[in-house]
This record gives sequence, C-alpha cells and structure tokens, in this order.
Amino acid sequence: MRHTDGWTRETLLTLLVLAFTHSLFGAGNPETNNPGFDGPAELPRIYVQSSLSATPARGNVHEVREKQDLQQALADAKCGDTISLQAGATFHGVFRFPNKPCDDGHWIVVRTSAPDSSLPPEGTRITPCYAGVASLPGRPDFHCAAPHNVMARIEFDAAGDSGPIRFLSGANHYRLIGLEITRARPQFHMRHLITPDLPESTANHLVFDRLWVHGTAQDETKDGLHLSGVTYAAVIDSYFTDLHCIAAKGSCTDAQAINGGGGDLPGGPYKIVNNFLEASGENVLFGGAPGKETPSDIEIRRNHLFKPLLWETGQPGFVGSDTGNAFVVKNHFELKNAQRVLFEGNIMDNSWGGFSQTGFSILLTPKNQAGQCPLCEVSDVTIRYNKVRHVAGVLQMATGITQSEQAVSSGGQRFSVHDLVADDLDPVKYRGFGVFSVLVSVKPAIRDIRIDHVTAFPPKTIFSILNRGNKIENFSVTNSIFNAGVRQLISAGPENCTTPRDQPAEVLDHCFASPVFTHNLIINGKKKWPDGNLVVEDSAAAGMVDFHEGNGGNYRLCTEAKGTCKERSVGINAGTDGKNLGADIDAIEKATAGVE
Repeated sequence: MRHTDGWTRETLLTLLVLAFTHSLFGAGNPETNNPGFDGPAELPRIYVQSSLSATPARGNVHEVREKQDLQQALADAKCGDTISLQAGATFHGVFRFPNKPCDDGHWIVVRTSAPDSSLPPEGTRITPCYAGVASLPGRPDFHCAAPHNVMARIEFDAAGDSGPIRFLSGANHYRLIGLEITRARPQFHMRHLITPDLPESTANHLVFDRLWVHGTAQDETKDGLHLSGVTYAAVIDSYFTDLHCIAAKGSCTDAQAINGGGGDLPGGPYKIVNNFLEASGENVLFGGAPGKETPSDIEIRRNHLFKPLLWETGQPGFVGSDTGNAFVVKNHFELKNAQRVLFEGNIMDNSWGGFSQTGFSILLTPKNQAGQCPLCEVSDVTIRYNKVRHVAGVLQMATGITQSEQAVSSGGQRFSVHDLVADDLDPVKYRGFGVFSVLVSVKPAIRDIRIDHVTAFPPKTIFSILNRGNKIENFSVTNSIFNAGVRQLISAGPENCTTPRDQPAEVLDHCFASPVFTHNLIINGKKKWPDGNLVVEDSAAAGMVDFHEGNGGNYRLCTEAKGTCKERSVGINAGTDGKNLGADIDAIEKATAGVE
C-alpha cells in the first residue's frame, strides 16, 4: 500500500470553498421546495407541486362510456370538472385537449371510472398489473398476484403521426389519472403518444399520474411524452414501456420515454418522480433538437431507468422488430440542453454499445443533432444518491466535437456528481470502453466539475480525457473509491493535452488548471497518482465488506476485523469531510428504496 498525503495550499483552499458553499446555501430539499446549491451546481429554483390536494377539481363529474364521444366531453368540460372514463373500455382516436380559462383552484381531471381504492394509492407507482397484465418478458417482476383491468385505455389507431393525446396551444390545468395510453396499428412508425398539438403549441400545468404509456413490442414508437413547449408539468408514479426505434430499416434513431428541450418556447419546471422509464435510445433526454430556449428547473427523482436485455442481439429470447433488426440502444439519461437539474435516487440498469454510442449510462453533452446550437447549454446539474448497473461506461461529459467547430453550444458548467455507485462495468459484455468517465472539452471548454464520494470499478480506466484548448478549470475529484483499471488514466484522442504523458499526476496537471484530486482510494494503482491519495494493490487491501463487483457486492468499508472483514479499512473516516471514502451506501439505499 502507498499512502501519500501532501496537500498543496491550492487544494486546501478549494476544499474550504466547497465546504463553505455547501454550509451557506444548503443542499436543497425538493420535498420542502427549498432552493440551494450542491457543490458548484445550483439546484432547481422551482419545484412542481403535484399532489391531489394541489390540483382540486370539485365540479361536476361527466361519465363517458365506451363508444361515447370523449372529444365532445373534453369540449364540454368546465374548469373544476372530472371526466370519468369507463374502466376497462377503449377509446380510439386522437383527442385534443382544449385551452380553457382554468387556474390552480380549478383543474380538469381525466381519469378511470374505477374508484381510488382500485388503484395504487397516491405516491405509489402503477404497473401493467392494473391493466390486467401479470408480467412483461424481461422486465422486473410486478409482484402482481391478481391482475385486473381497472384502467381506461386511450388508443391511437392511425399511422405515421402523433397521438392519441394532444394538447392544443395554451391547454392548461389537466390531470390524467389511471389511464393506459398506447397505439393500435402495427408496422407503422409513430412519433409521440402524448404531445403538444403542433411544434409551436404551448401547454402548462399538466400532471400525468399513474399512467401506463407504451408502444407495441416490435414497432417504432419514438417517445411516450414530448414536453417541448410545456411548462409546469409532472410525471409521477407511472410506467413507460416499449418505446424504441429500429436500426437499419427504421424511420427514427432515438426513442425516449420522456423528452423535451427543443424549439423556441420556454420549458420547465418539470417533475419526473417515481416512474418506471423504458426506452431504447435515451430513457430521458432534454435537448438534441434546434432550440432557442433552455428548459430549467428539472427534478428527476426515484425513477427506474431500464432497458430489457431481451433487446440485445444474441440474448436468449431476443426481441427486435418484425424484420429481425435490433432496436437502437444508446444511454439512460442525457442532457443536451438543460439547466438547474436535480437527478437523485434513480436506478439505471442495462446499456450497451453497438450503434453510435458505446454503452454509457449518463451523458452531459451540450449541443444538438442539427449542428450548431449557440444557445444550448447544460449547466447546474446535480447527480446524487444514484445506482448505475450493467453498463460499459458510467459518465460522459463533452463539449464540441472538433476543434474547428464554432458556437456548437454555450458550453457545460457546474456539475456536481456525488454518492454514486456503479456496479458491473463490463466493456466486453456491454460493448464499450470500460471507463468511469470520458471527459471531452473542445470549444467551448467544459468547467466547474465536482466528483465526490463515488464508488466505481472500471476495468479499463478511470478517466479518458480529450482537451485541445485551454486547461479545464475547477475540476475536483475527492473522497472516492475507484479501480484504476488496466490503463489508469488515458487519452481519448490525438492532439491532446495528455500526449505524450502517461502518469496520472502529470496528465491531471497538464489537462486541468489547478486540479483537486485528493483523498481517493485507488485500487490497482500502478502509476504515479497525485499526493494525498491512498493507493492499494488490490480490492482485498481496500477493505470492503463484500467485494463482488458485477453482482451486487457490499461495498461498504470494513470498520473492524469481523465476518468477511480481515481488518479495518484504510478508508474509514479518511475523507476531507471526516467521512468514509466512497459513496455513502446507506444514503443511496435510503434514496432508492422501493425504486425497483
């Protein structure tokens, strides 16, 4: 074991500033609508209030039975009314929700006619069990003892368009409860199941509560919910499945459960809490299309972001399109245009390479697919108390693609990533790099990144770095546990700040301006790391309760020689904050309890 603890004056000053910032502003609390800062990142300033008590509808109840006119019921409903759709019935078509003069005291609720007692209680995620489906192949168990259809089904029965739910411009104060929203016709490409009516349409104050939103098993359904042009929206306690695009012979490439952040209209605040979100491209994506506004104040908490392994070519029971082509798989969570984002208490399972990406879970990449987007930015992003499992890479942070590009975006800055556990990083199984993070900074520079209390075991390298401009400013990696991997810390391309350097300490000093890289536990560290880190020769020397990387090991540090622990870990109370090195496993377990 090698233990070096020489701290520079710059390191101490940086850590003091971080501690002072946290104590002054607090970490924010979405439950109490308390804004603040977490590290360098500002938390959302506004949180959407989505409880039933916050969306009152005390007016008349309009019952709509199967084959009756739902569109007419929407036209006739007054603010404060409830439209009750016959449970078990199917309503075919495209239904446009009109703009009415509603307010926070008078919502319009569209819901199943089944009583509340037949649905999971408020705050509890619904599953397809409530639509009479006991299980779906390759998905987590619903724990469905007695499937029973108590939902009303709204079904798009056309081809090549969006529906069945569209919000006319200005539509506002609608809450949807206990509905199955899907498509009917096979072998056609579809865009959005729920969307504003036109690209320039606006909508506001929408709550999507306990819905099952899904495509069909082998067809292209680009996304479940499209939020561009929408403000004040919440997606809660819902279940999204079978959103995918088909490789080679398909009409689309990126499918998402939830997306937004394009166009010239404001977006946010958004609340995405306690959902099962499944999609082949990005499970959640903001940005990626031309836009002049950046969606802001986005809360994404306690969701299970999942891709069925059945979608991977060669897997037993493989499911692709009816032509046999696979679906285009990319990542779990991507921001190309967003600011003040809280991503907390989520579990991300399964991502693999083979298309235009290489099995990463999280991407922070300010730009769009149309080329230059000078107003796009990704800033003030807090990622905390999350689990990443069964992927080829964890995190990619990137601005620009080539040195010659101009005004690709407004850049990326103020990222706080802490208390993250990454398990089963396998570059062979999931066809990727086997890296914790790729960091690319090419016009404009990326900056202000804090990574703290992370536990991850990449087999190839901790960081792969590409920087062809000025040194990256305000880069801090502290209090974490990493496997150094075969290549430790490497270059992500030619003509790079790393060339021809090979030692991690030298690379960090040459690529970053006064980097803070201290009080980390580096496993298998074969090269020269900066002073102030603990370097151990193998996982046994790190002293974890049950190091079983790739199969849900217990990565808490040993506090004493007991059970599977041979001795007290060197990482106990060794952090700059006096805490144990690595992620706070207990806090993560609490934040993700009941998520899967």
